[in-house]
Amino acid sequence: MATPAQESDRRSRHSAERRGKHGGAESHEKFSRGFHSLGELALNGVQVSARAVDLVSGRELFSVDDHVVMPTAGIGTVLLLIEVAAKLRDADFGMYTLLDRTADDSVAGTGVWQHLQAPSLPVADLAALVGATNDNLATNVLIRAVGLDAVRARVDQLGLTRSALLDLVRDQRGPDDAPQFSLGCAKELTWLFTALARGEIVDADVSERVLGWLSLNSDQSMVASAFGLDPHAHRFADHGLLLVNKTGSDSGVRSEVGILRGPRAGVTYSVSMSFADTGIIARLAVLDGMRQVGLDLLEYVH
Repeated sequence: MATPAQESDRRSRHSAERRGKHGGAESHEKFSRGFHSLGELALNGVQVSARAVDLVSGRELFSVDDHVVMPTAGIGTVLLLIEVAAKLRDADFGMYTLLDRTADDSVAGTGVWQHLQAPSLPVADLAALVGATNDNLATNVLIRAVGLDAVRARVDQLGLTRSALLDLVRDQRGPDDAPQFSLGCAKELTWLFTALARGEIVDADVSERVLGWLSLNSDQSMVASAFGLDPHAHRFADHGLLLVNKTGSDSGVRSEVGILRGPRAGVTYSVSMSFADTGIIARLAVLDGMRQVGLDLLEYVH
């Protein structure tokens, strides 16, 4: 159900309230809290894109500009992990194949490998680090190992046209570099995670392996902050809740996509925000908006 038009053209372009949709009366009631929060953020200049669907039926529960391509930061590593999992079937690229880190791979920011002494790690361990912490160094080593062209070919094969892994992780992006690490739209990302849950990405083995790596994710600061789970130990059901998610953070970017199962239902969701990160108040408002969506999701599944 569409909400009333906004006061100005500028606001309406970014307004979640105008462009958002609810999937029926029941969804309107269940998701009104998050829907209102996203609308308030949009009115204050935050670009919002979001979508949630029932995991079993595929029924749309709500959407806000879910076709819009947004920067998604570390969520692009999901596309990398899919290609890594598929490539594990190659004779010369097994789970225990050691990959060396080099000076060209080095980058600051998220991850723990940069703080460890080991100069080499197995492919499966690097994928686990990416899944758990969006490890930048491990990401760059895996990209070098499988190649960006192979990741792009896999994305094309999956039929994704609005989501992409564009580049290596870089400390600074120059004029000759891709402006973002990754891009995506909520509609495609929710489809991708639903297909992973159904074992349909490449095949059941590849889907299961990718979900296993993603289940290690320790970032529960966004939508998942509403679920009350242990960020370091949530691979098994806790109070009937089971979560697999991936997050992305960059300057002015907060993005999350995930699958939440509960006693009553399961849901696939994606929420991305692009905003002027001018101060802690602006950032906290975005995170609070994402948490409000999480509370609605929790209510739906529990």
